[in-house]
Amino acid sequence: MTDRTIPNAAALSGWRKSSHSSGDGGSCVEVLDDHPAGVPVRDSKTPHGPALLFPSGAWSSFVTAVKADN
Repeated sequence: MTDRTIPNAAALSGWRKSSHSSGDGGSCVEVLDDHPAGVPVRDSKTPHGPALLFPSGAWSSFVTAVKADN
């Protein structure tokens, strides 16, 4: 089984905040584009914590479904 976490997400650079995250320090999700193993996702309030690593196809399907539900 492939590990689907990155223990220290701060070791990676290039994170961007989700456009659906609030600007007041609330729910802040960050993603990292163009990672070779998939799409890392982290909580911006804990940048040195872990990131979840999603397969690119699964992440793309998730984003498409969220956009369709707006």
